[in-house]
Amino acid sequence: MTAVLYDKYVPLAVQSFVGLAQGTKPWIDPKTGKFVKRPLYNGLTFHRVIREEMIQTGDPTGTSAHNCGTHLRDEFLPGLKFDRPGRLAIANTGAQDSGACQFFITDQAVPQWDNHYTIFGQVVSGQDVETRINRKQLRGEKPVEPVYLKSVTIKRVLK
Repeated sequence: MTAVLYDKYVPLAVQSFVGLAQGTKPWIDPKTGKFVKRPLYNGLTFHRVIREEMIQTGDPTGTSAHNCGTHLRDEFLPGLKFDRPGRLAIANTGAQDSGACQFFITDQAVPQWDNHYTIFGQVVSGQDVETRINRKQLRGEKPVEPVYLKSVTIKRVLK
């Protein structure tokens, strides 16, 4: 998948995602309980799938419960809505400013999520990958056969 990140509109979310992806932002390793600086997302599973809504990753324990030690302020903008598939957004606990390391990619429009999650990007190619993951056989909200995010590569493209 390829996505455009909205760094001009939601800089805190994009800086956090990029820092975690590249290993420059510290996060808590669940095995040691200590902060580490290494790429977080490489090799993690898509541990949560809500059919025809989204796929979620970003928790090294694969449980949705890991506290990675970071917190993000919500960044809601009037023009950024869950009005199409492929939105990248910061997962949260439902409480204000509770986003952290986990993120999700939408499968379709989910307008009921507007102003509840910070949208920080848009898939511009490869949305079919999200669709295939979203249609996997599930046990609860977890794919029966694990699906892995191999790696995240950040490229700055100047226009």
